[in-house]
Amino acid sequence: MAICELSDTCLFFNDKMAEMPSMSNIVKQRYCHGSNQNCARHIVFRTLGRPAVPVDLFPSQTERATEIVSKAE
Repeated sequence: MAICELSDTCLFFNDKMAEMPSMSNIVKQRYCHGSNQNCARHIVFRTLGRPAVPVDLFPSQTERATEIVSKAE
């Protein structure tokens, strides 16, 4: 699987996880270096573009991501 094209510049990791490097690495392995199709942030990005991704959206919040996309369409 390919590494997510946003992994180096993802605001979630640069802001929310900056002070938790161990936890950040675990989450990155699952969502950025695994299947980014399961990342809520990537779901919104892929469908609506980067400006539509809420700063407080966690990668695991796929249900919220689906709601955001549905409301925008």
